Amino acid sequence: MKKFRKVLDGLTTSSPGGGTIGSPSCGSAAGTPTTAPTPKEIDVQETLVSENFQLCKTVRHGFPYQPTALAFDPVQKILAIGSRSGGVRILGRPGVDCFCQHESGAAVLQLQFLINEGALVTACADDTLHLWNLRQRRPAILHSLKFNRERITFCHLPFQSKWLYVGTERGNTHVVNIESFILSGYVIMWNKAIELSTKTHPGPVVHLSDSPKDEGKLLVGFESGTIVQWDLRAKKADFRIYYDEAIHSVSWHHEGKQFMCSHSDGSLTLWNLRNTSKPIQVTFPHGKIQKDGRKESCKPILKVDYKTSRNSEPFVIFSGGLSYDKAGRRPTLTIMHGKAITVLEMDYPIVEFMTLCETPYNNEVQDPYAVVVLLEKDLIVVDLTQSNFPVFENPYPMDIHESPVTCTAYFADCPPDIIPVLYSIGAKHKKTGYSQKEWPVSGGMWTLGSHTYPEVIITGHADGSIKFWDGSAITLQMLYKLKTSKVFEKPKQNEGRAAELVDDDPFAVQMVSWCPQSRIFCVVGISAHIILYRFSKYDANTQIVSLEVRLQCDPEDVISPSENENNPCFSEPHSGSHSPQPHHQHPASPGSGTPESFKDCTPCLKVKDRAVRVPPGYQAELVIQLPWMDGEPPQQISSLDINSAYGLLAFGNCNGLAVVDYLQKTILLCMSTLDLYGAADPYQRLTRSPRRNRQSTSGLTELSDNQQSVDTERSKSPTSGFASRRAMLQQLHGVTMYSHDEHHTTTSYCWSDRESRENSFSRSRSSSVSSIDRDTKEAITTLQFGESFGRKSDTLPTPCLWVGTSLGVILLIPMSIPTDLEERMEEPVTIGPCGAVLMLKGSVLRFGFLDCMGALVPNPYEVWRDLNAPEDPDRPRKRKLVHYSPSSSQDTCGEGHLAIVCSERQAKVFLMPSQSCLFVHNITESSFVLRADVVSVCNSVCLACFCANGHVMTLSLPSLRPLMDVNYLPLTDMRIARTFCFTNGGQALYLSSPTEIQRITYSQEMYDNLQEMLGELFTPTETPEAQNRGFLKGFFGGNAHTFDREELFGEAAAGKASRSLAQHIPGQGGVEGMKVAASGAVGELARARIALDERGQRLGELEERTALMMTSAESFSKHAHELMLKCKDKKWYQF
Repeated sequence: MKKFRKVLDGLTTSSPGGGTIGSPSCGSAAGTPTTAPTPKEIDVQETLVSENFQLCKTVRHGFPYQPTALAFDPVQKILAIGSRSGGVRILGRPGVDCFCQHESGAAVLQLQFLINEGALVTACADDTLHLWNLRQRRPAILHSLKFNRERITFCHLPFQSKWLYVGTERGNTHVVNIESFILSGYVIMWNKAIELSTKTHPGPVVHLSDSPKDEGKLLVGFESGTIVQWDLRAKKADFRIYYDEAIHSVSWHHEGKQFMCSHSDGSLTLWNLRNTSKPIQVTFPHGKIQKDGRKESCKPILKVDYKTSRNSEPFVIFSGGLSYDKAGRRPTLTIMHGKAITVLEMDYPIVEFMTLCETPYNNEVQDPYAVVVLLEKDLIVVDLTQSNFPVFENPYPMDIHESPVTCTAYFADCPPDIIPVLYSIGAKHKKTGYSQKEWPVSGGMWTLGSHTYPEVIITGHADGSIKFWDGSAITLQMLYKLKTSKVFEKPKQNEGRAAELVDDDPFAVQMVSWCPQSRIFCVVGISAHIILYRFSKYDANTQIVSLEVRLQCDPEDVISPSENENNPCFSEPHSGSHSPQPHHQHPASPGSGTPESFKDCTPCLKVKDRAVRVPPGYQAELVIQLPWMDGEPPQQISSLDINSAYGLLAFGNCNGLAVVDYLQKTILLCMSTLDLYGAADPYQRLTRSPRRNRQSTSGLTELSDNQQSVDTERSKSPTSGFASRRAMLQQLHGVTMYSHDEHHTTTSYCWSDRESRENSFSRSRSSSVSSIDRDTKEAITTLQFGESFGRKSDTLPTPCLWVGTSLGVILLIPMSIPTDLEERMEEPVTIGPCGAVLMLKGSVLRFGFLDCMGALVPNPYEVWRDLNAPEDPDRPRKRKLVHYSPSSSQDTCGEGHLAIVCSERQAKVFLMPSQSCLFVHNITESSFVLRADVVSVCNSVCLACFCANGHVMTLSLPSLRPLMDVNYLPLTDMRIARTFCFTNGGQALYLSSPTEIQRITYSQEMYDNLQEMLGELFTPTETPEAQNRGFLKGFFGGNAHTFDREELFGEAAAGKASRSLAQHIPGQGGVEGMKVAASGAVGELARARIALDERGQRLGELEERTALMMTSAESFSKHAHELMLKCKDKKWYQF
């Protein structure tokens, strides 16, 4: 608990950059600061301390990016997916979703579950094996084994075995003990496996499996087409098969008498162990005989599964094998069941598939019931129990990337009714035709924790779609999907302005604004358009109102040296513009006003001009577009805010600011940033030669899979990651914008020649005021409606618009809004001249408001009402507004409120209406802030910031004390910068890959409760008993159950492996994992080994202590003997 008391008298002059520039009226002479405020005391008790903050990842949602491997535990019923970046996703029942990451970042080649043991083996591209402990909610590596001289190509772990077979690129097969993760001395060398007469190397090992009939026989498949069955006891080959075509996979019949191979020529071969000289069957499932009698060439069959069924004929399931001549055919999975052949076409290439069977034993009838198919960008499960092979409905959010994500928004602690309402609307549009059976990946356990509250995540996409997700209790479920493209006519290919602006994604979503209380929703698109939606439970016939706002600056007005500096280049809106207008309204706009300036005013997209039937949900009411002007495209919109209580919408770009009354459908303000100042411009603008900046439109869609590296944008400085902050912001916001780092009028500042050329503005060394080129575009970077004090002289708060610019300037625009409902719809909203002008270093990012007791002041809003609901005479639909006056506690601390302003360099706290700067904190000098927000944490508020150098910081409010600063995530691409967002409750999220959302927490309270919120991956389950083989079958079926691998592979029999071959690396999660591990073969043995090591260590220490005591005793005996000899002949009186 800490109290902050500050006397506010005279702070205007003492705070650096904190004083006001003045409180002038637009177009008037420069104002002078008002008299200093009377001395007051502010008493805010801050409760947040550093101990309240702890940063960690919570959960990852979405489809694993660039998947490489797949595994399934048939007893625990959990699924694992490996990726190219070294990630492993483990999935069970809905809510059980865990992400693990190999520190090396090496691609995962193969995954092997220790079935029903709660452990997983991963083989990575850096030739390292890892053993993961899954008996804890956050899995950890127990052991690692790094191969030094050979490259791993294939692994096989028999069921209920502790010995892992590892095949290598050289063709050798090694054996690893799973418990100790130490290499056995037993090796199957490639030159022993093949005949001595063979002249060529058989190639890498591509398959390993033990015979279902006899575990002592290992089938080794080499890439060249050689197959060897190796007798592990006799250490010799039983048979060798040399086939002409390369092998991709092998699959056994459960009786162990036959096996099937898939080959590179699109063929399947069936082999019988009685006669291995030639296959008993060769088939080309998709190869037809041509007219000349030859088979058409086919693509390789990458994998085949040969599974028997108790009640029907065997299943043969394979991927690939299509003929080459069918161009454009999609990837396929083929299911051959008896004589029926079913070809399932996939949307993406198949990475891996796995057949799920009823039994984990390979020597029993398999009875397959489903096939898990891992595609490059999707995961599907096919139901094999029904003849039409329907797919299961996927309960995981695997379609986040259905269209590339271009923006995100995160809302915690939403109204409790919003999620059920969105779900009920979205459920009506769900696809049908799924399998009626339950999702087969049903392992693990997950319960709804006690620390949950309604959370909504919104994603905007490149195709113009919006998805609402339920993010409560660290899960993610799709609620509702909205397609913004339905508002517009379909643009014809290579026609119209949209084609010139953005060829691929004219509807891409740039930003969203949502008011959960009023359910008003706004979307900003890349084609310089804004769509306003209202929510309704009823369908309706609506005609969308369209407004065009000409927020374009005429070059002639910018560069004319004879022009008066204070002459606005944006004319005031006509008085008639306050009344409702037809669908295409053309208010006065920047420029000379001559007809020639309007000759090219076409918007990028054409809004549907007819009445359309819209379903329940979000229904478009208003579309605002920035048209082309004089052959120049409109600059993208860089900021937006909407307030349902005021009925106003404000947006800005690098040309200026516009305010729209969406209730009356009129444009209230359309003005350049320069003209907003009037005579209060804090900079001296210099004239320069004309230069036009064309719009950069390649920003949003870079978040697709083909994202280019940003190495070209990186600077020599490791902190920023980009050539300059300007380059970063230009790529981030999609507009040309500039920002000043320094605004102290007493300090000289000089840009380098390169920066001067790039940024096209300079600063005079001799001048005591900032000088900016006349054609510098000052972008509107943030906007916020709220109750505030526009001027120092104000005694009561009024509706205001806070405007922040890329040059660090804050403008307050007061407004007069009729309060009566009828007056509000008829009387115009008047916007007063610019009030206060405040300044910060760097581009302004965020505003926040606190009352004088330090409590957050929420924005006023209108309570939601359904405009399409049937009229009820007893309960007429009236606007119900909720206001939070910042001066509600004026009895205790006087009038006014605190305004928190954060820029990319610093944060300031101002007292309103005196405009005195109470606190200043320079957030970063070497980098810049990308995202900032005022958030509630632990029943208090703080300022959370994410910097371009990867630091996540929190500052106390209002004192701006640093509470946390963690170097969390080095910024490697624009995706993270564009999608990172904070929310209340100490949470944040960002797009960690084009297909995945990573959620993090910076709250110690949530960190402490995270274990309770995460799902259990391992649940104690009895292993199913093996079927009784019967006397005769067991007698004639070989001695499968008498095979002792320990006797064969143990150190006593096989000796030790060469130390240079592989290096054992103990895992960090070893002892920690053992503390929480339940009983099990691997768990018990590993725990016993650790206990034995500790016992040995203690015995060694005891031996050392015993030796030390013996040495001490010998020394004492020696000294006693010497003393006895010395005193032996002395008399008693000689002592």
